[in-house]
Amino acid sequence: MDDWSAKRLLDRLAAGEISSVELVQQMLARIESRNPALNAVVTLDADAALAEAGKCDAERRRGQVRGPLHGLPITVKDTFESRGLRTTAGSPEWAEHRPRTDAVAVARLRDAGAILVGKTNTAERAGDLQCDNPLFGTTRNPWDTDRTSGGSSGGSAAALAAGLTSLELGSDIGGSIRLPAHFCGVCGHKPSYGLVPLRGHLPGPPGWLARSDLAVAGPMAREVADLRLALDVLAGPDPTDAVAWRLSLPEPAAREPGQWRMAVWLQQPPFPLAREVLDRLQTTVAGLEAAGVVIDADARPSGVDLAASHELFYTMLAAAMSAGLSSEEMRFGRSLLKRKLTSEDGDRERFYRAAAMSHRHWQHLHEQRLQLATRWERFFRDWDVLLCPVAPVNAFAHDLEGDPKDRRVLVDGHIRPYSDLSFWCGLAGLPYLPATVVPVGPGGDGLPVAIQVIGPRFGDHTTLAAAALIEQLVGGFRSPPGPFSMHA
Repeated sequence: MDDWSAKRLLDRLAAGEISSVELVQQMLARIESRNPALNAVVTLDADAALAEAGKCDAERRRGQVRGPLHGLPITVKDTFESRGLRTTAGSPEWAEHRPRTDAVAVARLRDAGAILVGKTNTAERAGDLQCDNPLFGTTRNPWDTDRTSGGSSGGSAAALAAGLTSLELGSDIGGSIRLPAHFCGVCGHKPSYGLVPLRGHLPGPPGWLARSDLAVAGPMAREVADLRLALDVLAGPDPTDAVAWRLSLPEPAAREPGQWRMAVWLQQPPFPLAREVLDRLQTTVAGLEAAGVVIDADARPSGVDLAASHELFYTMLAAAMSAGLSSEEMRFGRSLLKRKLTSEDGDRERFYRAAAMSHRHWQHLHEQRLQLATRWERFFRDWDVLLCPVAPVNAFAHDLEGDPKDRRVLVDGHIRPYSDLSFWCGLAGLPYLPATVVPVGPGGDGLPVAIQVIGPRFGDHTTLAAAALIEQLVGGFRSPPGPFSMHA
């Protein structure tokens, strides 16, 4: 199954060339042989998956198909509750949590016929841009096990890159789908905010009903077509809203390369970009232009200052994550409200101060966000999508010491705040826009580089179509070399 996308596996199932039981068996064998070196899959449900595969095969023989994913074995990030199967978010507090129901997104995948084989690793409480937690440890990158797979959906991305699964469900609040996809050379889609229900996702705690700001659930895969397949299963109103409205996402108008209008934003002083990342992105854009795509490297949304947007994003991110903070952390944040931040303050002070802000202040910042969103809306009347980096660097060596808010990252010889890793991800996250990540080939150091395709809110099919064009013309998934090669 390793060389086949989810769509092609489903085609083979429909043609009777392979059975669901055989696919599950192959997947389990692959996990057994390769996962120990990666630590991507942390919980298996092998017996139940094989039994479910047998049911799917029997149903298919009777001409019964549950949905578009009938009989396809998948894994999901260990932040999504799955009926009867341990769901921990990497937190010792939830180490033995066995939900009685599926998260809404998991239920939709199962209702479409997908077979849940296991859960993939995550940063503790999905709170880091690397993948490590006290329950299961560190997930390693199949391209270089000394390097991070990214976070927080690092297990998802590593499992896809190494061929341990055909399709994944991840979550993203500050880049947690997009960064791992970039680091591991796979595809990922951050949907428009609110498009895919997050009910049943940890955090918040089990039973939490409130909708977290910025946070989304979305698919990850090796090919863009699989993202579209999964998104069409996942998207739709929360069950509590479904009595009143239905979803109808617009289809993209552009089809042939020459019909696409793509704006490009690759650099923004004083935020450096690693040379190997920039070179690969510039080569990608040049290839698109040579294929006939209309490219403009100077088009920008009027009134959008990227540095100010990043500061607002980081502030709103801290507020969105504040519900999970301890009383001690909140006291520290409130103490910071008594003084102005200075140039000596770093991510830690900025984060906790923002987490402790008043609701009145949040409302004013939310208004700023909505004003910013209207500028993006006007911009996308002239441009189909915006192409930009996913992150300033590609996969770096594991750096798990201390609190993430105290870490630094080296970018092209510059020591930068750790929050710079989500600088470009926040461009789409803050105004609730969709963003699709597609690999575009290795950088000069041989590690994967991906490009981020941002579009108008609820223009998810447009960003996916643009990413598919990029995949076809200049990019696409490449197997890691060495022991985790898809062909080994």
